[in-house]
Amino acid sequence: MLENDPLAAFWMPFTANKSFKAHPRLLVSAKDMHYQSADGRQILDGTAGLWCSNAGHCRQPIVDAIAKCAATLDFGPTFQLGHPLAFELASRLAPMMPDGVDRIFFTNSGSESVDTALKIALAAQRARGHGTRTRLIGRERGYHGTGFGGISVGGIVNNRRVWQGLPGVDHMRHTHDVGRNAYSRGFPQHGAELADDLERLVTLHGAETIAAVIVEPVAGSTGVLVPPIGYLQRLRDICTKHAIILIFDEVISGFGRVGGATASQSWGITPDIIAMAKGLTNAAVPMGAVAVSRNVHDDVINATQDGIELFHGYTYSGHPLAAAAALATLDIYRDEGLFEKAHELGGYWADAAHALRGKRHVIDVRNIGLIAGIELEPRTAAPTKRATELFQACFDNGLLVRATGDIIALSPPLILERAHIDEMFGKIGDLLERID
Repeated sequence: MLENDPLAAFWMPFTANKSFKAHPRLLVSAKDMHYQSADGRQILDGTAGLWCSNAGHCRQPIVDAIAKCAATLDFGPTFQLGHPLAFELASRLAPMMPDGVDRIFFTNSGSESVDTALKIALAAQRARGHGTRTRLIGRERGYHGTGFGGISVGGIVNNRRVWQGLPGVDHMRHTHDVGRNAYSRGFPQHGAELADDLERLVTLHGAETIAAVIVEPVAGSTGVLVPPIGYLQRLRDICTKHAIILIFDEVISGFGRVGGATASQSWGITPDIIAMAKGLTNAAVPMGAVAVSRNVHDDVINATQDGIELFHGYTYSGHPLAAAAALATLDIYRDEGLFEKAHELGGYWADAAHALRGKRHVIDVRNIGLIAGIELEPRTAAPTKRATELFQACFDNGLLVRATGDIIALSPPLILERAHIDEMFGKIGDLLERID
């Protein structure tokens, strides 16, 4: 049966479909710091798309690299075969990672990177002769994508309520503490001791049952939850003490978002495995990656005398077009000094964000690198509605932000200028006065 509604066929992800299709917000083009809407308006991108277009939109070197690759090698399998771009990209990524975390497995998204990291951790524990280490530990208010592994270790209530996760998973407490850490600039002062909640789970389950712990260095999708001073190092020390593999989900925090190639590198904490995606290709072609320590990699590889060492992979692992886009993206980051620029703009960004303190409805502002979270007081009996209305008002007034719960999150392309920062926070401040 034919339909007259051109929006009906697309079942949109993470979207209130009925509401959207009644009042659609369509983006038809993009360039550098702006989208263009279907009605011809310029929309300043305050979120780098979905935390991913870190070098800005439609960058010509990336466009050219994709076009050249599509005309030369549109696809090349990486099961028992290979193509040069995948090896070149892995060799470029390896030295950007923390020391020793330099074996790269390619995926197609953050969700796939997380599931891959969890599988590698389980495989490594088995290879080490620790077959009882099958338990995975996540954290409340963590987001690790939408694969069953990621949902299981994640701590978003609606994901866990709807989908049954993997057995044998537990969660540490989250670190969000507005009471003690409201309006923190950078790392909050209080809460390093919350890492000790892992010791509680070790006591409860036994270290010999725990394979891995996964956390985001800074949680993005659940509201910009910045780790307290000393928290991540404390977590690293506990994992080392109990021979637990530590995984950092850097899908959001990687590729310049906090001023370096990874938060791990910038903040001086070395996990065993790092999951990445988003900014790797500037989102021009879907791609993810998992960086694995040599110790973990070698344990898995050397446990098999002959044949396939890890029964895992994807048809599109290391896809030529994605690899070409990633190499061009890394060139832009390097040639334009975007990681350094993000670091240099951090102070101005923080000042602009915290200027919203005292504005109507604002109960907290927090920031790290070029990320900011503006927490709004929820409406009585209508939580999340105020932030949703502010998101819609921002879009109608030429600014793209992200609403997550009662929090407005910002994570702009790293090519932004101070005038863009002024415009973003100025508009948010003005629109807050118009929303009940």
